[in-house]
Amino acid sequence: MTPQTATVPTLTGWRDWRSWPRRVAYAWTRSLRFRTLVITIGATALAILIAFVAMALAIQNDLFESRVQQVQEAVQRATQSTQQTLNAAQIDGDGAALQSLWNNATDSIARQAGTDMIAAFRISDEPSTIAPQDFQRGGLNAGLITPGLRGAVQGDSQKRWWQSVGLPAADGSTVPGIIVGQQLEFPEVGAYEFYFAYDFAPEQQTLQFVQITLWLVGAGLVLLIAAISSFVLRSVTVPIAEAAETSATLAAGDLAVRLPVRGEDEFAILGRSFNAMADSIESQIKELAELSLVQQRFVSDVSHELRTPLTTIRLASDMLNDQRDSFDPTTARAAELLHAQVQRFETLLTDLLEISRYDAGSVQLEYEPTSLAHLAEDVIASMQQLADQHGTDVRLVAPGGYSPVDMDPRRVRRVVRNLLGNAIEHGEGRPIVVTVDSNQRAVASGVRDYGLGMSAADAERVFDRFWRADPSRKRTIGGTGLGLSIALGDAKLHGGTLAVWSDLGRGTNFVLTLPRQGQPIDGSSPVALDPGEDGVSLDDLGLTQPITVFDKGGRS
Repeated sequence: MTPQTATVPTLTGWRDWRSWPRRVAYAWTRSLRFRTLVITIGATALAILIAFVAMALAIQNDLFESRVQQVQEAVQRATQSTQQTLNAAQIDGDGAALQSLWNNATDSIARQAGTDMIAAFRISDEPSTIAPQDFQRGGLNAGLITPGLRGAVQGDSQKRWWQSVGLPAADGSTVPGIIVGQQLEFPEVGAYEFYFAYDFAPEQQTLQFVQITLWLVGAGLVLLIAAISSFVLRSVTVPIAEAAETSATLAAGDLAVRLPVRGEDEFAILGRSFNAMADSIESQIKELAELSLVQQRFVSDVSHELRTPLTTIRLASDMLNDQRDSFDPTTARAAELLHAQVQRFETLLTDLLEISRYDAGSVQLEYEPTSLAHLAEDVIASMQQLADQHGTDVRLVAPGGYSPVDMDPRRVRRVVRNLLGNAIEHGEGRPIVVTVDSNQRAVASGVRDYGLGMSAADAERVFDRFWRADPSRKRTIGGTGLGLSIALGDAKLHGGTLAVWSDLGRGTNFVLTLPRQGQPIDGSSPVALDPGEDGVSLDDLGLTQPITVFDKGGRS
């Protein structure tokens, strides 16, 4: 198994903006560094945004309130001083004197209030020949003063009232400002509404400068924190990535890989512990490999050494078995049992030699173009006598599988024979269906019995060596317990599969699937592994019939 390591997509892949969501999702799920960096930057940016917005609002309110307070104090000083001057003046009905007083008062109040934008309106509607006319100076006109402000000023002679407005600028735009209104009492003509407008453009520029400065500082802080976080995360995630890649390589079978150890920190302790574990695993695996090699050699050597004496014993048992009719019944039965056990021992020895070849990896296939349907028919014919002894009807259903496929016929025949022999032994005398079919990629053969079946736990272990679902069950055909394991090995050597389906009370179905030359198996088999609800009646299948093949001339 090739080790898989988590990687973040390269920058060249980010040029296509349409792939950004997929790449971000991939990086988010596969990269701890990317995920932590995004969370850190996002949380930092949010905190800085909240803090700076609060600071900007606080500065804005403080700047505005300070300026309003400053304006009101200036208007208060100007109006109090001017009102004192007006109270001390003597007019005696002289219009010229009143006009002169008016001019002096408006100039003084403008100078003391610190603004040229002034407007004044007489409150009383009574006609007067000496009352000064309403005036507007510096661009402040009645249209800029709201009725609400005028009503408040007219209704209370003791208070000052103010309101935020947009004042016209020289370029035609508007700038923020306020208008402050208060009454002034002129002798002999009554009260006048005085309004003072103040431009807040300098304060707005100051506020904009502060906000721009805050945003620039905030962006710089985010970039600085991102750089620091990236550096810190790199120092943490790089050792983690190295540990993950090293462990994956170790799991893939490279026992010599080790983690680099630097310093004396926690990662160094982790590296030493990991390397010590890897050394221990490597040592134990080598010991197990050597032990396994010794066992393989022992099995192979013993099997080879036993063949010579076994041949002699088999010849002797064959001779005794051939002459058992001349023996007394007890001796004849002993000769018969001896012959049967010697044959079983020879089969077991052959299977052990085959298993040792699989373990040593020295098995070679001998390919021949072979029809799986004909091969299955030959196997059924060769085991017909055994099926008759068990009272079992073996039926062949072959809608496909006639065209030759490159395979090792000896090994495939052994697989089908083993599956059919097991089905006969465990089929409880019920019919057995052998199915052969094919498609463009593979050919397959299924052997289905309707016996007792197996549980799911037993089906998972059915290919284990020397394993039996029911150890107390008597073997009637002399199995060794290695047949299904060898059959699975033969299927894998062909690049195919051998699968099993079984259900208690419904029987068992083995399916052997072999690929055609150069056609890999895509996971599906021409023969279904799960037979479903067995809706097809066995009587509809008919009995097994010989297969007749015609040549191009029409001759059989």
